[in-house]
Amino acid sequence: MKKVIPSGSVLVPSEASLVFKGKIFDVYQWPQQLYDGSSRTFEMLKRTDTVSVICVTNEKIIVIDDEQPHLGQRKSFPGGRVDHEDASIEDAAKREILEETGYSFKNWRLIKVSQPQRKIEWFVYVFIAWEQISKVAPNLDAGEKITAREIELNELKSLINSATDYLGESVDIFSRVNSIPELLQTPEFKGTSVER
Repeated sequence: MKKVIPSGSVLVPSEASLVFKGKIFDVYQWPQQLYDGSSRTFEMLKRTDTVSVICVTNEKIIVIDDEQPHLGQRKSFPGGRVDHEDASIEDAAKREILEETGYSFKNWRLIKVSQPQRKIEWFVYVFIAWEQISKVAPNLDAGEKITAREIELNELKSLINSATDYLGESVDIFSRVNSIPELLQTPEFKGTSVER
């Protein structure tokens, strides 16, 4: 799949061998020559990329209360894993929003990509979606309890500034905006294009 990643990202080297395939994480190893000429085995994890979407509708932003058996309840923006069946990262974001909230949107913009851990080839893609097209009933996974609600920007910023659950991870985005129109002007993320 073609995707955009931040400059300076760390990827599993092409010469690495898959030594363990897990449900979420795969383990890769490769021999690395050191400065003194000796060699050691290096290791890195790889996992499926994830998406998070800041959805704007009715001049409000959608936040979900998400409960999963092993994590308890938390507040976040809707999103999830990129599946192998998804044609693109954006398609994964659209699918996740529809599944978790029932909403679909006309306009989409990628605004942030991060690599949370440099020893894991895993990227988190953050989109803004706006101009709602439709709303249907959500189609949740068996391991999810999700309630979506629309909240005002000021309430959201208060949650973000108090580092509430996963919302606190978006402080860099919301510290620069004071209105919905400013949020919608957030520039598109520019990075390095790779095929992975």
